[in-house]
Order: sequence, then structure tokens, then C-alpha cells
Amino acid sequence: MHPLLPGFTNPPAECCGVWTPDGRYFIFQAFKDTISNIWIVPDQMPWWKKVSRDPVQLMTGPLQFVGPLLSKDGKKLFVIGVQPHSELVRYDAKSGDFIPYLEGISAGDLDFSRDGQWLTYVSYPENTLWRSKTDGSPRLQLTYPPMQTGLAHWSPDGKQIAFAGAMPGKAWKIYLIPKDGGTPQPVTTDETQETDPAWSPDGNTLAFGRVDQLHPDQSSIREFNVQTREVTQLPGSSGIFAPRWSPDGRHIIGITSGDNANLMLYDVTAKKWTKLDLKLNSFGYLTWSHDSNFVYFDTGLGSNGAFYRVRISDSKVEKIVDLNKIKVFHSQYGPGSWTGLAPGDIPLLPRDISTQEIYSFDLELP
Repeated sequence: MHPLLPGFTNPPAECCGVWTPDGRYFIFQAFKDTISNIWIVPDQMPWWKKVSRDPVQLMTGPLQFVGPLLSKDGKKLFVIGVQPHSELVRYDAKSGDFIPYLEGISAGDLDFSRDGQWLTYVSYPENTLWRSKTDGSPRLQLTYPPMQTGLAHWSPDGKQIAFAGAMPGKAWKIYLIPKDGGTPQPVTTDETQETDPAWSPDGNTLAFGRVDQLHPDQSSIREFNVQTREVTQLPGSSGIFAPRWSPDGRHIIGITSGDNANLMLYDVTAKKWTKLDLKLNSFGYLTWSHDSNFVYFDTGLGSNGAFYRVRISDSKVEKIVDLNKIKVFHSQYGPGSWTGLAPGDIPLLPRDISTQEIYSFDLELP
């Protein structure tokens, strides 16, 4: 066995390949530069033909293309064309329904400033970062393609926003950007994967996850000192990522890396970690309640997706709503969907309202 397309995408994101009937070409799907498209690469060619072995993109357009399938004679290519779109919704406990929130904008990764006057969000599917007042104005776009963004959080003083960002082919990094715009500044110069920025309540420290996907036990939580710009590892955090600092500053919650199977609670004063015994084995996005008494989370990565909360004082788990009855919009990080809270601890998530159609193309190969 050997890699067919080493280094074509970083991290690797090719799949769903098919061979032409004569075996001369391989057609496949790849997520490259934030877009899913269909590519073709020659395999078997006569020795006298000088043919490039580099993949060639077969189609362009506003749609994303997936699922290539050839007709039996190899003269037609069938693909699914997807127009990604989401609708931001909130869960209404009285009716048990999901209701459009902020007029159902196509966005997620929301975070509200401490005074409740401002919000920041990621616009889908472009994954650009925006900020506005909670009434929707004045809106300001903070980042632009080709940078992808996610998991933005306001500093406690409301003057800047920390977020995870990635350029094509580069690792996700933690950035800071002023509230009124500017050039995003990375908090480290490392070439390692960084996610989930979380502010301490006093705004002096920014915790974030340093993720090693190949060696999950080497993942950890780092702390960035805003004044000195020094980065240190949070004691005992090896194998843990996705930190969230409680509003009262007493705890940090995280998830075990690699399997997303356990919630870990750090007592900031005692400097001690505790595993929460929740009888669940899949954890997605985490959000603290405004009073620091609960942590809300989803289990969208598992087979029985739902939205829960756990009470920190006694680890009592409460199921808020079943997510299997709603089609959620996949996040930037994989098959799961972002989930969070609006003021009043109201569950939020992006509903998937993308459109899909099957297209056929006449295929003429040299």
C-alpha cells in the first residue's frame, strides 16, 4: 500500500474515488482551499505520452461538488452539487421547537460580550468572522477569505476578540483582533494545531487547546499571558483540549483528546483535574451557563445526538433536547455541528437548509 496523493491536501481530505472503465484515470472528491470539488488524475498512460501526474480540477462554480459516479461506458460523470446554507435557530422549551434566531442568519460560533450589547459570529459557508450589536447593526466583517475562522470569544473588557483561524494548507492558530477591525495577530509562532480560545474572567490570560491529532496524549491546554505574551502549559492537561473558563473563574472544563469521550474539570485554586462520570462517550461543543453552575454540551458526534447540561456541583446530567429530529449544519472541524447559548442560557445551533441536486457532465478524456 502507498499514498496515492501525498501532500495534495493538508490535512488529507480526499475520498470517494472512481476509476474510468479503461483504468487510465482516477476521479475523486477533495476538500481543498475551503471548497469541495471533483478532481481527476491520470494513472495508466502509454510510455511515449508525456502526461502530468498532477490532479486537475474538473469543474468550478458557486456550488460544492461531491460523490462522483461514472456511467458504465465512462462517457458521463454524475455528481451531487451542493449549495451550503444554514439557518441559526434557538430551542424553545415551551413548544419543543427550533425557532429562527437573529432572523435566521446563516451563521454559527456565536459569542456575546459581557455587557450583552455586542455579538460576534462566523458566517457560513464562507467561515468569515463578523461582529455587530445584538440588534444586527452596525455589522462589520473582521476577516476575509481565504482565511477560515471559528470559535470566536470576546475579551472581558469587550475591546478585542480571540478566535481560531486557518489559511489554506496551514494549521489552525489562535488569533486576536480588535473589536473595530484590523490585522489578526497570532498569539504564538508555533506551527502546531491550536483551537478553542477561552478568556479568564479578568482578561489577563487566554487558554487554548494545542492539538496533536496523530498523538492525542501529547495534546494539552496552554495559557497565553496577555501582558507578557508568555505561553505555558496548564499543569496536568496532557491529553486534554477544548478549554472553557467558567464565568466565575473557578473552573476550566475540557475534553479528552482523540476520543472526545470524557469531560475533565480543572479546579483553578486547587490546581487539580477531575473526570466527570457522566455515562456518555461523545462530547462536542461546551458552553458554561451564565452563573457557572452548569456546562451545556452536545453529543452530535455520536449516534444519538442530543443537547445536555451537567450540574457542576454533583455531576447530574439533564437532557435538554434530542438533536436527531433536526438536520444540523456541519462545522469547520468535521461532522459535528457548533452549538452554544444565547443570553438566558437558551440553546443555539445552525440548522442545515442546504440544497442538493444531481448533475451530469459529458466526459471527453484524451
